[in-house]
Amino acid sequence: MSAPTTDADPIEAHVADLSAALHGPVRVKSRMVMDLRDGLIDAARDLSCGREPDHHAARQAVYEFGTVAEIAPSFQRELTIAQARHTARAVMLIVPFLFLCWYLAETWDGSTGHQLPDLVQLLVAHLGGIAASAAFLAAAALAATGALARWLPTPHQLPLLVAWTGTTAAVALAISALTLTLASVLATNWPLSAVAGVVTIAFHTRIAASARACRECARVTLAGP
Repeated sequence: MSAPTTDADPIEAHVADLSAALHGPVRVKSRMVMDLRDGLIDAARDLSCGREPDHHAARQAVYEFGTVAEIAPSFQRELTIAQARHTARAVMLIVPFLFLCWYLAETWDGSTGHQLPDLVQLLVAHLGGIAASAAFLAAAALAATGALARWLPTPHQLPLLVAWTGTTAAVALAISALTLTLASVLATNWPLSAVAGVVTIAFHTRIAASARACRECARVTLAGP
């Protein structure tokens, strides 16, 4: 961490350095950093005997709390868990919609008895199994980082597992979008399949971005100080 100038506010400089070192959900990170800032201000005020803290008191409060290198790992672990839960929750919410889209694709023209080609139906069946497995792993991750975390330690590799689970779900969504695009070409009710394909692509982008962020958080956490 670079040393702040003598005119800089030690607390603001410390908070800015910590924020730059952390990776994770923006809202959670912002709340954590602001809580730290408030805590440092309160500590500096106590050192000033209740008066408005001066530069020396602010520096002392920062010193007593610890350097960025010392405190960042614990903050980062909490952010990584938060990102893993965010990714797992996205998979849990989106996969049911994926099944709905596949159902619409398979029954695109039931009134005439038409069906999608056998190859497409086989692909959908395999994607369904992959998506169901991803949803199951996401549910297990939410439990492990939620209620079970009160009694059992969270495995260090769990966020990375969640990241790859999200990536797997994102790939399934991408292939599903291609499947729905094919269905829209073949179907007489093609607007419905086309819209479902576009929405599926949007969900793919959301899960892929969340999984990528989760992978980055897990990498930083596992790398350690």
